[in-house]
Amino acid sequence: QVQLVESGGGSVQAGGSLRLSCVASGDTASRYCMGWFRQTPGKDREAVAVMSTGPIDGLSVVYADSVKGRFTISRDSAKSTLFLEMNSLKPEDTAMYYCAAGPRRFAGMCSLSYAMANWGKGALVTISS
Repeated sequence: QVQLVESGGGSVQAGGSLRLSCVASGDTASRYCMGWFRQTPGKDREAVAVMSTGPIDGLSVVYADSVKGRFTISRDSAKSTLFLEMNSLKPEDTAMYYCAAGPRRFAGMCSLSYAMANWGKGALVTISS
């Protein structure tokens, strides 16, 4: 089990950039799929990017088609922090962004539909046109 706290949300104009951070605490040494999800009012939560963590990060990385080439997921294992670098932002990227983690078996692969067990409280991202 891990506890997750997001930061870095904010408001930028279209074309700008933001970086979200998610600090994990608890059992951070175990293997997980960790990812970023987003949700807007009245819509289902959408997976944005998911990656495998521990013991080697990033052996499995997947992105939603809507963010490929613009967003990058990464992790600083020493600081137990997951990042989402967001570039070329569009108004349709406006959403509450959530960090999540789910335990992963040895050699298990991650996917956008991976079952996450732990969630942060979210960080709001607003993109103006």
